[in-house]
Amino acid sequence: MTVSLSDIDLSKISFWERPMAEREEAFALLRAQPAPMRFTEPDISFALPGTGYYALVRHADIVEASRNPEIFSSARGATAIHDLSPEFGEYFGSMINMDDPRHARLRRIVSRAFTPRVIGGFEADVRAEATRIVDDLIAKGPGCDFVTEVATRLPLKIICDMMGIGAEHYQTVFDASNVILSGGDPEFIEDVSRAAELLLSAGQCLQDLVVSLAAEGGGPLITSLTSADIDGEKLTVRELGSFFILLVVAGNETTRNAISHGLKLFTDNPEQRALLLDDLEGRLPGAVEEILRLASPVAWMRRTLTRDHEMNGHLYREGDKVLLYYWAANRDEAVFTDPLRFDIRRAGGPHVAFGGPGPHFCLGAHLARREISVMFRELFTRLPHIRSVGEPVRLRSSFINGIKHLECDF
Repeated sequence: MTVSLSDIDLSKISFWERPMAEREEAFALLRAQPAPMRFTEPDISFALPGTGYYALVRHADIVEASRNPEIFSSARGATAIHDLSPEFGEYFGSMINMDDPRHARLRRIVSRAFTPRVIGGFEADVRAEATRIVDDLIAKGPGCDFVTEVATRLPLKIICDMMGIGAEHYQTVFDASNVILSGGDPEFIEDVSRAAELLLSAGQCLQDLVVSLAAEGGGPLITSLTSADIDGEKLTVRELGSFFILLVVAGNETTRNAISHGLKLFTDNPEQRALLLDDLEGRLPGAVEEILRLASPVAWMRRTLTRDHEMNGHLYREGDKVLLYYWAANRDEAVFTDPLRFDIRRAGGPHVAFGGPGPHFCLGAHLARREISVMFRELFTRLPHIRSVGEPVRLRSSFINGIKHLECDF
């Protein structure tokens, strides 16, 4: 072991800058402890002070917490370690930060646009866009940035089409998403003293866009949101804006990173590429699940205890915060044999890349799987030897396991 417990502080950004092998070793060490470790909260100038949090890193703990939302609540915040101030709640207080029954009512409205039947209706559009992306990639030639030229384009186009966002706004959505999920990465937030200002500005930008789209009619998803009736009430502008921000950010950022990680995984594991190419249609579904397991684009979500509760021998107190580290759970030796190995024929394991079981399981899971499948089918049919070159430029974030840049060759 090259990592000791004293080396591990999940709240320090320096931990997330360490090589991937060291991070994996650190989480293996955390999983081996008899009880979850507690960490102080990161020092963020615009956040309210907090009392710390427990890091849940075992698959079993995350599954149990996810199945008991009445105890492990999302209402005080799911996407930030700190309790954020009301001004942030205006833009980032969507249903991901709610509990039932309101969460369930709002989710039912939005979920109409994400059923397998509806997603299946987008199949032709997804395939056509994937074809255009590979056409453009071939025309540009080797040496391109795979993230910007391939991985970004498909999910961005599809989620924007679902919402009726025209191509003239794609860059706005892309840039705002990068800021919101930047984790303070200096490529997207150059001056950390302006982080709060830039985050709020990105949220305002997307809220203004959805208001203008709603006034013009918008796409099917916007129409569903604007016509929604919750207990006799319409969504407020604030609610509409926070929904829109959640959907456009989650709808393109996470799938983009899964596709980017996928190319790197197939480059580092040529025998798995050979297996896939030998039976593309038969093995592609398993490959997508294995990419999702190891990529785990959303590294964690937060929950807050509503009452005292004992779980796996540890007593949590009312008000305690816990972070559900999906990335760590997807490498749990108790669940996955040889968990660091990329194996597209791995038996259908219960990965939690889309969150654990329960009401907050990712609404866009069907869409993400479809996009990843279509993109790799198109790539490996037409460019079977495409590979990444060098190491990826990783996002400096604890929340998103992101790849910012990745050179490709073919």
